Amino acid sequence: MRKVEVNEAVAYNAPGHFDMRAIRLHSVEESGCENFTLGMSHFLPGGGTEYVEPPVELIYFVLEGEMTVSDKDGNEICVLKKHDSMHFDTGEGKSILNKTNYPATMLVIASMLPANLQ
Repeated sequence: MRKVEVNEAVAYNAPGHFDMRAIRLHSVEESGCENFTLGMSHFLPGGGTEYVEPPVELIYFVLEGEMTVSDKDGNEICVLKKHDSMHFDTGEGKSILNKTNYPATMLVIASMLPANLQ
């Protein structure tokens, strides 16, 4: 058991993200989690991610603001609003974008990379 205080969390740069700051709350290094990581991402207006098909499962949980989820062609799939969440299977592609004029904050749970990709 290990408590992680948000002011102790480590900032990290996530590839393919723009106008976003992220902190890692739980992983092997922070708290000994071996099967998943938990991060918190802050997206400025206009911030988001490039399209990606991640090799891990993801869960997004919006704490504040709104994030628009789109497919490979840029077609809107849905808008995640405060307290909405969404699960993505391994390899399920998407991009996300904060289309509002307010910051958005999201918790991101990610499964660990398969051993052959680590």
